[in-house]
Amino acid sequence: MSEYENRSARILICSTCQGERSRKVEGDTLNDALRRAGLADQVNVEFAGCIGSCIAPVSIGLQGDGRASYVFSGIDLLKDADDIAATCRVYLNTRKGWIVDAHVCGRLRECLQTRLPVLR
Repeated sequence: MSEYENRSARILICSTCQGERSRKVEGDTLNDALRRAGLADQVNVEFAGCIGSCIAPVSIGLQGDGRASYVFSGIDLLKDADDIAATCRVYLNTRKGWIVDAHVCGRLRECLQTRLPVLR
């Protein structure tokens, strides 16, 4: 498999800092943004336990097999949904998920906490 073949990813939303009450609304909003971007079949949205970036909730992770991993914090899932979708698009269309030019990511480029290269 080439580094461009696997065109799937998952977004992990920290359910610890995100809270129970708004999970459905925020998950639906993010899934709607992914649908509008044509990525609904490529990006899976999941809720996870603590992602460990508690200083600035809400935290999300972005991962894919054979791709770099990212953690963003200070995310507003309702306001940032389109920027998250744009980030997923560039992530899926770059070599091993390594985003070099993050301008298309909108506000998310300012929320990046860590980026880890693909595990070899």
